[in-house]
Amino acid sequence: MLDSLKTSSYDYNLPKELIATHPVSPADSARLLVYNRSTNEIIHTTFNKLMDFLPQNISVFLNDTKVIKARIFGTKETGGKIELLLNKPLFMNRYLVMIGGKVRVGTKLFFDCNLSANVLEVNEDGSRVVEFFQDDKKLDFLELVDILNKIGHLPLPPYMNRDDEKQDEQDYQTLFAKNYGAVAAPTASLHFTPELLEKINAKYDVNYLTLHVGAGTFKPVDVDDILNHPMHSEYFEIGIDAKKALDKAQKVLAVGTTVTRTVEYYARTNKIQGECDLFLNPANKPIKVDYLLTNFHLPKSTLIMLVASFVGLEKTLEIYQEAIKENYRFYSYGDGMLII
Repeated sequence: MLDSLKTSSYDYNLPKELIATHPVSPADSARLLVYNRSTNEIIHTTFNKLMDFLPQNISVFLNDTKVIKARIFGTKETGGKIELLLNKPLFMNRYLVMIGGKVRVGTKLFFDCNLSANVLEVNEDGSRVVEFFQDDKKLDFLELVDILNKIGHLPLPPYMNRDDEKQDEQDYQTLFAKNYGAVAAPTASLHFTPELLEKINAKYDVNYLTLHVGAGTFKPVDVDDILNHPMHSEYFEIGIDAKKALDKAQKVLAVGTTVTRTVEYYARTNKIQGECDLFLNPANKPIKVDYLLTNFHLPKSTLIMLVASFVGLEKTLEIYQEAIKENYRFYSYGDGMLII
């Protein structure tokens, strides 16, 4: 019997060729695995047939975060090359970043467009706190995003094992991306085409909230007991209309793990803005979200544990084995899965 609180239980072997490095075109021609909990049935279909499987009278929630070109390359004063990944803004125009290369507190870093950074703190997990300047002017978040979008690269997940391309600027943003702040896309939403979105809007109550996906989303759980995992936090915001829709929703479809965590955090705290560090797993199940649309996630990640919070560990692994057997494409640019 597998122990759903042990990290090792969430491991599985994925053949390398099933890791999607580019999306399919059109986006909604991706495959969709539907798991129906009431009939215990797995159905193989395609994303463009999503509406055939959605229950009636549901409220749909989507994440309108927008991915920043958060990966930049620069040099130290010594001339040594470095790579920097913006993770998120902190207070007082300070930023949490990851830096490839040795940098100590006090190091100054230089980038294109006269952008520079001062390293203020080095954290235990290897992340750094920096300030950014352009021509000696300290930059706030929107000023920084403007510059990053000129000189930066989209931070594709490391498992894609390739540099970003021009096409990714379209492919790695959702159709409804609006609020800059994410360093990873809410990938369940990448499957929508304008036509499919229009059909869903016509039939269902569709709402948007924001959770800025951080780099921590890819971090595997590296403690033996999942409940000892220090969950990363991400900034979220639920607007007044989305809050009202949530309060009166009979049944909720969350498009993606980010929406699920945001809705569940609100259901537990009543907060509509702040840092969400909710960790959903079989010991902490959803209380507000009824249905989940998501992709296939990395082994031992908090995301596969979130899936298990809906259907249990054994069923999650069974679904994943079935998807592997059927040659589904995995991860951010991969196929989708609907739990009803």
